[in-house]
This record gives sequence, C-alpha cells and structure tokens, in this order.
Amino acid sequence: MYKSEQLALSLKHLIESGFWKPNDKLPSLRQQAEASGFSLITVMNAYQELEAQGLIYSKEKLGYFIAGDALPAVSHSVILNDKIEINSTVFRYLKSIQSEKIIPFGSAFPDSQLLYSAKLMQTLGQRAKHRLSYEQMPSLPPGNFELRKLIAQRYCMQGIPTDPSDIVITSGGLDALNLSLQAMTQPGDCIVLQETIFYGAWQAAEHLGLKVITIPEHPEHGIDLDAFKNAIARYPVKVCLLMLNSHNPIGFTVSDEIKLQLAQLLHAHEIYLIEDDVYEELYFDHKKPLSMKYFDQQNLVLHCSSFSKTLGAGFRVGWVYAGKFSEHIQHLQLMSTLSVNSFIQNALADYLSHRYYEKHLKTLRNTLKRLKSQYYHYLAAHLPEGCKVDYYPSGYFLWISLPAQIDSNLIYHQLLEKGISVAPGALFYRTGKKHNHIRVNCSFEMTEKIQQALHGLVQCIKASQHN
Repeated sequence: MYKSEQLALSLKHLIESGFWKPNDKLPSLRQQAEASGFSLITVMNAYQELEAQGLIYSKEKLGYFIAGDALPAVSHSVILNDKIEINSTVFRYLKSIQSEKIIPFGSAFPDSQLLYSAKLMQTLGQRAKHRLSYEQMPSLPPGNFELRKLIAQRYCMQGIPTDPSDIVITSGGLDALNLSLQAMTQPGDCIVLQETIFYGAWQAAEHLGLKVITIPEHPEHGIDLDAFKNAIARYPVKVCLLMLNSHNPIGFTVSDEIKLQLAQLLHAHEIYLIEDDVYEELYFDHKKPLSMKYFDQQNLVLHCSSFSKTLGAGFRVGWVYAGKFSEHIQHLQLMSTLSVNSFIQNALADYLSHRYYEKHLKTLRNTLKRLKSQYYHYLAAHLPEGCKVDYYPSGYFLWISLPAQIDSNLIYHQLLEKGISVAPGALFYRTGKKHNHIRVNCSFEMTEKIQQALHGLVQCIKASQHN
C-alpha cells in the first residue's frame, strides 16, 4: 500500500468514527504533513482520494472540509433495460465534434501530440521500404503470430499464463468487445453493465438485441457487489461486460480485493465476463493494476484491450484474450472485419520487440498525470458551488457532477456553439436519471487557448446555474 493510501485510510477511519463533524475544516496540507510526517505531495494525494470518494470537499483558498454526508448511501437498485436506443444519439454526437476547429474536451482519445511514437513512425517508414510488408496476403485471424506472442508475454509478466493461441488481433478495442459479446450471446439474452459506462457497450447491446441489467457504482469500491448479487439472483444473466481499471467515464480503478470477490461470484454462478481494459497502461502509480483475467480460475473472463489509447487512434489495433472462444471469434471476424492490416501488425511487432514501447508509456503516463492534475485543480478552484469533480490517479478523463437542476445536454449544445466540445452524461447511462454529468478530456497542454476554453466551460455552467 502506498503512503498516500495509508494516510487516506487513516483519515477515513477518523471521519467514520465521528472525530470530525460535517463541514469541519481539515488541517491544511502543510499542517497535515507536519503532523503525519508525510510529504506535501503525499498529503495532497490522500486528500484528493478522500475528495474523490465524497468524504471531503474543497473550497477555493479556504482548504478542505468534511462532507455533510460523509459516506453516501449505497443503492442496491438493479434496473432492467429491455430496449436500448443509443446508436443515433452517439452518431449525432460524434458527427457534431468532428471539426478541427472545435476544442476537443469531448474526445475519447488522448491528444494526438502525445501519441504516435517517433520510434514507431520510424519503424513504419522502414517497413514501407520492403514490398513484402504490404504486398503479401492479408494476415487472417487470429493475426500476426509475432505480435500475438509479444502480447502474450505481457500477460505472463503480470502472472497470467498466456499462449499466443489465446490472443485474437482485432480492429481496435471496440471490435474486440463486439466480437466477444457476439460470440457469447443470442438476441434477447440478459447481460450486466455498470449503470454508467462507455457508450460503445450500450451500442453493442442495442446492435445485438440484448437486455441489459444495470448495477450502480459504489461510492467507495467503484462497483456495487451487493447490487451485482441481486442482479444475478433475479435475472438469467449470461454475460457481464465491465470496465474495472481506469473506468470510462468516471475514472475509478476497482481494488484487487473487490476483483477477487467478483471473480468468486462469477465462478460460483458460472457467469462469463468481458472486461473492457483499453486504459490498462495509463495508470499513474508504480504498479500496473491487475485485470480480472489474473483472478480467473475457470476461463470465464475474456480480456479486451487496444493500442489505440497509447499509440494513436489511427492504428485501430486491439485484441481479445479469447481462450476457448478463440476459434469462434475468428469465424465471426472473417464475416465482419476480416483481418487487421498486416503491414501495421508487422510494424507493431517490430516496435514491441524492443524497449521503445515501455519508454513511450512512461513518458505518456507522466504527461497525463501532470495534465490531469492541472485540469483538476483549475476546475475544482473555479467551478461554482454544487459541482463535484471526480479525480482518480489514472487515465485522462475528469467526471463532473453538476447541480441537479442543470442538464448536461444543454451545456453540451451551448458549448458547441462556442467551439468547445464536452461529452454529456446521456452518452453513458440509459436509466432515465437526470443528466447532470459531463466528461472532460484533460490530455491537452494548458495553452492560452485551452485555458480560455476551460474558462468558457466554467462560465457556461455558472450561467446555467442562475437560469
């Protein structure tokens, strides 16, 4: 356990024991550092973690205070969505933010300036000089053997025994999710999704004609295991599709303890899990978070990931750890995307066989950590009272809760007129709850133009609050 986690846990115990009362002021960062013996950065990280859990809140220039409702009530409500309609909404949204003139806070990808590694581009150039790299027959499923072997080695390094035959290369992470879900379900089947989740999961459910049971987030653990138990007890759940590391859009990473308990429930009820783990490499701590595949003892987990968020959206190369479903997924792939560009696969295999990727990831993580902190502190300091910004140490999204009376769809449209995009909450949940959340991509350098856009975002929310 890291020092900031230790301190956060100790302070949490004090809060829960009633040592402080609601709205009491916490010791300043400097006072807490002197009292605890920890550094200022450790104390700040601990306070941010408590703020992310809703236990404390900050006031501009005043410090941190105990939340009025320190531990939010946990809802075990489970909702059945038997008719999903979101594809048209997502299509209109993606079309609306395409212009290069728009500030892309609504984008799902990191700033391209941080991706497209120079060494990778050099490898592509070298490959392009050899005609065999692009004149050979397409690399049919399951994909380039050398690339699959290198991906399998990365699993093995995390203690997950993996053979290249377990891996199927796909056209990005979303293709991996779609193929996995298609391989394991029939129209009308019940699947479990988190109440708030990446819109691609909702799109896949709509496309395949599936019934979706949603489980709410837990304010402390990320996923509500009691709600999950309720769902599998009430409905004939066939598959779960969950995002547990650097969750999109909220940002939390579920602890190993909760993942283990979830794995035990899956095994006890023989329920399959498709894990969307496309942000697995974008952690800020020193240790990469474990995937659910690590806890899988009965081959019930299909693990999906991608290079799109680390090397560039243009590559569209992902994979699924398919295990015993590998052949079925390959058959489905032959009838849809057929195969992934063999030239790109060959180049990626060359690139990954050296240490270039690890160096690129280290730089990318450090940059995203710095930028996310800058955005968080700016928004926390300038957003009006009643707004809450969730900060978690991974990824490049901030999830903003607006006052209940503000509709994020209205904010999205108003900002679009100013040349600024954000992702409204309506893209991420289908339960009919009030849409008062927005997701902000904070992977862009804090230039004057970006700061003006953030100022415009804040002013738009303030104006809506008074309307």
